[in-house]
Amino acid sequence: MSAPTLTPRKAAPRRPGRSAGLRTNASREAFVRALRRNLSAHGFLIGAVLCFSFFSWYPMVREFVLAFQKTEDGQTTWAGWSNLTTVFNDPAFWQAWRNTLLFTGLALLLGFAVPFVVALVLNEFRHAQGYLRLLVYLPVMLPPVASVLLFKYLYDPGYGLLNRILELLHLPQQQWLQDPDTAMLSVVIAATWMNMGGATLIYLAALQGIPGELYDAAELDGAGLLRKIWYVTIPQTRLILSLMLLMQIIATMQVFTEPFLLTNGAGPEGSTTTVVYLIYQYAFNFNNYGSAAALGLVLLVLLAGFSAAYVRLSRSSEDE
Repeated sequence: MSAPTLTPRKAAPRRPGRSAGLRTNASREAFVRALRRNLSAHGFLIGAVLCFSFFSWYPMVREFVLAFQKTEDGQTTWAGWSNLTTVFNDPAFWQAWRNTLLFTGLALLLGFAVPFVVALVLNEFRHAQGYLRLLVYLPVMLPPVASVLLFKYLYDPGYGLLNRILELLHLPQQQWLQDPDTAMLSVVIAATWMNMGGATLIYLAALQGIPGELYDAAELDGAGLLRKIWYVTIPQTRLILSLMLLMQIIATMQVFTEPFLLTNGAGPEGSTTTVVYLIYQYAFNFNNYGSAAALGLVLLVLLAGFSAAYVRLSRSSEDE
C-alpha cells in the first residue's frame, strides 16, 4: 500500500498595498504623538525666539539704521558718516571714554577682587553659611534706586555717615560726590556693594566644587594659605574667573544707573560722564537720535571686538 502524498497548500494571496498602508498609518500616528508631546515645548521655544528677536535683535538693527540717518522737521534722510563725525568731534566724547575706562579699571580692582575674597572667606565657614550667603546677596535684591539713595545719604557732606566717622577719628571731612578727585571712586564703591552678591555666589559654587584632596596634597607639600590659593584655587576656578572677568568688563563699560543717580550723570566738572550717559544726553536732552545711535554703535563694535579677542586668547592659552 503506497504512502499518501501531501500536496502543498497554496498561500493566500496578499492584498496589494495593505502592508504599505499599515506602515504609513503607523508612521503618521507616531508623528502625531510626537507632535502632541512636543507641542508645548515648541510653543515656548517659538515664543522665546520671537521675544528675543523683537526685544534684542530688532533694537540692534534699528540702532544700526539710525546711526546713518538724520531727522529734521519730521523728515528722515540718510546722513552717511555725519553722525559719527559729530560724535568724534565732540569734546565730551573723549572725556566720556576716559571716565568709562577709569570706572572699568577701578571696578576691576574692587568689584572683581572683593567678591572672590569674600567667597574664599565664606567657603571656610562650616556653620551659618546659608545665612551668610543671604547676607551677601541681600544688596542685589534691593532695588537699585534704593541702594543708590542709601549711598547718597552716606556720602552727604553735611550729615552723611562717612563724614561723621571721619569727624570722630579727627580726620578731615570729604566732599565725596562734589569733588572731581573722589566722585568716580565713590561711584565705584557704591556699584561694587550693589552688584557683588551675584559674583560672590558664583565664585562660592566654583570653590565648593574643588576636590579636597588637592588641598590635602598641597598641605602635605608644606604649602601655606597663599600658596594653596595660587596653585590650587585659582587654577581650578580659572574658567569661571575668565568668564566673570569678561562679563564684568562688558557690564562696567555700560555703567549708567549709579552715576546718573549719585552725581546727576555728569558729576563735578564732568568727572563721572560715561559713554552710556552721553548716549542718554544725545537722545533725550539734545533730541539727536542719530548721534546717540552712532555712539551706541561705536560702543557695540568695541565691546564685540574685545569679546572676540578675549575668547580667542583664552582658547589659545588653554590649547597651550
